[in-house]
Amino acid sequence: MLEVRTPVHDDLIDHLVRTTPLQRGEAARIVLDVLAYFDETTEEFVRRRHRELQARGQHNPQIFARISSELPHRAVAPPDLSLRQLRRIVYG
Repeated sequence: MLEVRTPVHDDLIDHLVRTTPLQRGEAARIVLDVLAYFDETTEEFVRRRHRELQARGQHNPQIFARISSELPHRAVAPPDLSLRQLRRIVYG
């Protein structure tokens, strides 16, 4: 198995290997996935969540209300956005 080395996060990867049944390569991929998730901009997050919720059959009023409630819980909370601002992010 190909081993992914990320020296900056070796301590976190070592911790995951010690405390979970993950192999080193799996732990490294998870760390990189989590970092990418939290590196997402507010606009990218809003667009992604809109697509995901729309694919689950939800309609815009429900979608924008849910996204609005999720935004303050992001790792770095963005400023409060109105439903109109959320719509503009998605539709331009």
